[in-house]
Amino acid sequence: MKKLFFPLTSLFFFSLLISCNNKKLTEVVEVPLPTAQEKVTIGFPDDVKANPGSFLLDKLPYSYDALAPTVSPLTLEVHYSKHYLSYTNNLNEAIAGTEYENMSIEEILAKLDVNDMELRNNAGGFYNHSLYWKSMAPNTGGNPKDTIAAAINRDFGSFKDFKTAFIQEATQQFGSAWVWLIVDKTGKLKITSSQNQDNPLMRNAAVPGTPILALDLWEHAYYLGYQYRRRTYIDSFFNVINWEKVDENYRNAFLRKY
Repeated sequence: MKKLFFPLTSLFFFSLLISCNNKKLTEVVEVPLPTAQEKVTIGFPDDVKANPGSFLLDKLPYSYDALAPTVSPLTLEVHYSKHYLSYTNNLNEAIAGTEYENMSIEEILAKLDVNDMELRNNAGGFYNHSLYWKSMAPNTGGNPKDTIAAAINRDFGSFKDFKTAFIQEATQQFGSAWVWLIVDKTGKLKITSSQNQDNPLMRNAAVPGTPILALDLWEHAYYLGYQYRRRTYIDSFFNVINWEKVDENYRNAFLRKY
């Protein structure tokens, strides 16, 4: 009986193997996560290219590690080379062969049907991130100067009051959102916010206006560096605000209106 047992057992497992192969079952392989000691390789922003289309990626004006510790290198690389790239490619795909193909992104945002969620999300995602990159720079932060400083004092009382109001607007957001400093139709500065990839240029904006400063509150903008400490990320944002660019954005927005 023992001599018969092993051949029959082997035959049973061989038959089972054939049966599994016939059913085309997929083997589940456990892939180990990298250890803390393993080095994470960071690439270069200039290596990231969008697919051919109406819009190109806005060039990131600094390296992935330039905003650390406010924005970690890995966070910025994933944000720029994955999320932003996807919005750009999807936007180009959505407008190909349509009336929007030769419009500026601002024109698209002003005219799009907010019920067209594909266009709304991807056009918003492209514009919002393009402004967000330019809102920050290494070796910046501090207090604003020049025209924008005078406008902030005029419309908020002081930079301190502006900062308090901006942080308050940001901390009361739940889920994926953006916080904006905008120029409204009267030329006044206002702080507002929007959910998902909406922005103040869209027809459904609660407070319409021209954005001149953007803070991204989606989790992918901060979670790798801060986890649940969203407020710390919000506070740290003021260490990298590019006030020179915000001043330029303000003057351009004001000139377009008057």
